[in-house]
Amino acid sequence: MRLPDFLHIKKLDLFIIKSFGLLLVGTFFICLFIFIMQFLWRYVDELVGKGLDIWVMGQFFYYTSIAMVSQALPLAILLAALMTFGNFGERLELLAMKAAGIPLLRIMAPLAVLCTLLGIVSFYFQNVVSPYAQVKLYTVIYSIKQTSPEVEIPEGAFYDKIEGFNLFVKKKNKDTGMLYNVMIYDLRQGFDNTRILIADSGKMVTSPDQKYLTLHLYSGELFENLEMNKNDRRKNNNVPYRRESYREKSVMIEFDGGFSMQDGSFLNKQAASKNMVQLEHSIDSLSTHNDSIGRNNWKAAMRNSYQMKTTLTREDSTIMEIEKVYNINVDSIFNISGKAQKLKWKKNELTKLNQAKTDLEIKKNIMRSLDKDLNKHKLLWWEKITLSLGCILFFFIGAPLGAIVRKGGLGYPVLISVATFVLYYIFNTSGFKMAREGEWHIWIGGWLSTMVLLPLGIIFTYQSNRDSAILNIDAYKEFFRKLLGIREHRHIPLKEVIIDNPDYTSDYAQLQNFIQTSHTFRKKNRLKKLPSPRKIFFGDGNEKIITDLSEQLDTLVEEMSNSNNKKIIQLLNMLPVIEAEPIVSPFKNKWINTLSIIIFPIGIFIYTRACIYRIRLLQDLIKLEQTAKKINERLIKDKLVIHSIEIWKNSN
Repeated sequence: MRLPDFLHIKKLDLFIIKSFGLLLVGTFFICLFIFIMQFLWRYVDELVGKGLDIWVMGQFFYYTSIAMVSQALPLAILLAALMTFGNFGERLELLAMKAAGIPLLRIMAPLAVLCTLLGIVSFYFQNVVSPYAQVKLYTVIYSIKQTSPEVEIPEGAFYDKIEGFNLFVKKKNKDTGMLYNVMIYDLRQGFDNTRILIADSGKMVTSPDQKYLTLHLYSGELFENLEMNKNDRRKNNNVPYRRESYREKSVMIEFDGGFSMQDGSFLNKQAASKNMVQLEHSIDSLSTHNDSIGRNNWKAAMRNSYQMKTTLTREDSTIMEIEKVYNINVDSIFNISGKAQKLKWKKNELTKLNQAKTDLEIKKNIMRSLDKDLNKHKLLWWEKITLSLGCILFFFIGAPLGAIVRKGGLGYPVLISVATFVLYYIFNTSGFKMAREGEWHIWIGGWLSTMVLLPLGIIFTYQSNRDSAILNIDAYKEFFRKLLGIREHRHIPLKEVIIDNPDYTSDYAQLQNFIQTSHTFRKKNRLKKLPSPRKIFFGDGNEKIITDLSEQLDTLVEEMSNSNNKKIIQLLNMLPVIEAEPIVSPFKNKWINTLSIIIFPIGIFIYTRACIYRIRLLQDLIKLEQTAKKINERLIKDKLVIHSIEIWKNSN
């Protein structure tokens, strides 16, 4: 059975896939290394100084690299696509393919199929491999954090991770390891026999075998309850204690500070450690749980808003009973009560309102935390899809850009890749945070980066397929040069090898015609005066004269550039580049010209720009006449033309 033509793999397809695949492998490991280093930077303080062996560090980097595959792959595809098609364009291979009748989309087709397969692989990593790697990675990180607790003692808070001890350090110097204003509660003999050590400063050192911690304390005091039997304690309420002052004291604490793998089963509840099926189950259970808590909070708020339970005094109870039996308005009783009683009632109600406000704020924070967790589960569910589609999306951005820029290597591709990925990262992070906080809808936050980059991919693919110069720097320079009215100068070098010498006699006659045409045009059009808007926006028929003059002048300069006379080349460089824009209509369409007059800022800008150009045209025409005369004088002086006046008259 013969396969269809589009299923046959041709040699050209193999060449394209091979060129792209080799670059993809290299760029993937480069991007993966960058992401690993970025992740390592977040936990570098946890790793340094822990005495971790090569096996632990190997586990850390292994699980980190697996977890970062789905993030590094899209960037690697973008960079590889840019470099591949940039190399094709720079080596003219892309031009040869197009000359053979192969459109750009057909050239991109095998790589599009390959990137689709890579997107499927990325989805598998995110849904199956990455959750497992996330649990293992953060288990290793949690285990590393439990190693060498002297690094983990916080400032200004009690640390109770060492069994039987509670430590407080007001300030810590990380460079020297010194601890200041140290307070230690030794609870190993029970709460009744607590030993309290206070020191101005100290230092904690771990033994070489990681089995003991030694606290070297300086300038402090020791407080210790003395041992008493239970009968003596019952007879005497006062417990004797011992107080000791010291200049230097060492306390040895038995503690296994070496690395040991901790139980990371609690990490399975995190959203990042779940696949799509588990995320769906968690979303359903969290939604039900959050809804039930929200309804209960609502009912409690409605019930307690107007019926707050209070402790009534005998007098308050009597008033309430009178109100129920005799239907007396409490407000009237409040108005006739004394100031002390009114103040008492106001304080009671203010206290109840503050308690209700505090209760509502606590419940609001709890609900906000629960909603964040739920939104995070939903966003991670969508992220598994968007990151997979990112492999395809980045290819359709990188390949067209490479075909347009036509620059290989690591220069332009790296610059464009970094700019594109930074744009993607900003929108992705912003959308994730806004959706997690509940400010945006979940699907908007999850798909924001894709929605921003998808139009770019479509535009770049369309423009590159039409051989557009959308990223041609020279085209942008020319556009801004014309927009800002920057003059263009001629740069004609003296040629070392000349094949055809100029026809100086014909050139002399043509220069004389230029002088006469320029002079007549200047006198007739009065370029120094302000023109009428009709001439600016719709033209007056004279634009063809300047256009023809400009084209003929460029043709003459190109012909005379073959001269071996250095003086003539210098004079040719002095000839102005004449532009017809001052008197040509700004737009080809008549209705657009009419509309540009009506729109206030555009019309004023076009008219002002045209006036400036007319003054410049006048200066260029005067300079053309002067320079043309100098060139003709040079031609006569160097005896390149003879009987110049008769020749010019006969040519006319």
